[in-house]
Amino acid sequence: MNTENLCKICGAKTREIFHEKFKIKYFECLDCDFIFKDEKRLITPEEELRIYNRHNNSIDDPRYVAYFKDFIEKAIIPNCANPKNVLDFGSGPSPVLAMILERDYNFSVDIYDPFYSPEKVYKNKKYDLIVSTEVVEHLKNPLDYFLKFKDLLVDGGFLCVMTLFHPNNDDKFKSWRYIGDKSHISFFTLKTMNFIAKKTKLNLTYSDNRRYAVFKK
Repeated sequence: MNTENLCKICGAKTREIFHEKFKIKYFECLDCDFIFKDEKRLITPEEELRIYNRHNNSIDDPRYVAYFKDFIEKAIIPNCANPKNVLDFGSGPSPVLAMILERDYNFSVDIYDPFYSPEKVYKNKKYDLIVSTEVVEHLKNPLDYFLKFKDLLVDGGFLCVMTLFHPNNDDKFKSWRYIGDKSHISFFTLKTMNFIAKKTKLNLTYSDNRRYAVFKK
């Protein structure tokens, strides 16, 4: 048990997972399954940006569009079909999800990204829907952001999150491609998402138990 690196989601004790190849420690919560990377091995914002700049994602790539369409059709439309105000939080170098939502679904979407669209357009606003895709795994203190999302939602609004859930097995975790990206530092399961719902007093209304989680305020 690890009493120094308490869980950043629920505050419980953690156990260490040591990755022999990477020589990196990860800490897994004994209560909520949250796994986070040793803070001594976090990369700088400059290194993180270099990784993002290598992403070559485009709305002209049919596979990338299909990737988002699946998220939209499974996580967003069944829950929040006609939102007036939408925020894409962490929209990336090319805001493809926002483009698809506006082009194909007639949503009105604000975009924010700390690197590529840093203007805090969400200030003094409330949203019917917040989408955050492939973002929370990059966050050092993700619970703070979930609380922020809650504050930005209208009552009855939805938060739709995409992040690949971690395999709850040490050997599978160590060989998991997701941890190969040095900017990925926080890892979740459905159990973690349920704990986040309790901590934020949001309702977890849907998950595919693989990468999608939908919360309602």
